[in-house]
Amino acid sequence: MELALYILAALVVLGLVAALAGWLRYRNMPDDEEPTVNPVDMECCGQHEVCEKESLLAALSKRIEYYNDEELDRFRGRRADAYSDDEIDEFRDVLYTMRSDEVAGWVRSLQLRAVELPEDIRDEVLMIVGERRQ
Repeated sequence: MELALYILAALVVLGLVAALAGWLRYRNMPDDEEPTVNPVDMECCGQHEVCEKESLLAALSKRIEYYNDEELDRFRGRRADAYSDDEIDEFRDVLYTMRSDEVAGWVRSLQLRAVELPEDIRDEVLMIVGERRQ
């Protein structure tokens, strides 16, 4: 019982020290400076192999590169599950006319342009990128 009281007292003291440190840090912060928060990318396409590689490229450049696919911009803002078969084929045509080393860049280009990749071809894209990495 005595050990439990020591542990409880130690936790209370540790909490008070942490609260004091936070208060001192906040008090010494200039008024015009706010704490920075790194936002989580909620737009991840679910293609983690592609997203992880492209997140490194995204830090380097936000420049949009086109892969002879300007016509896909008309799908900006459409959900990945809302494409017709003919529209999916348009994406597939672009995918299979590019070199395999361009696929990850193409997916990043679509992300920067707010064009979601159709769900039906995501597995194909992952397969190409996965083969490319091996």
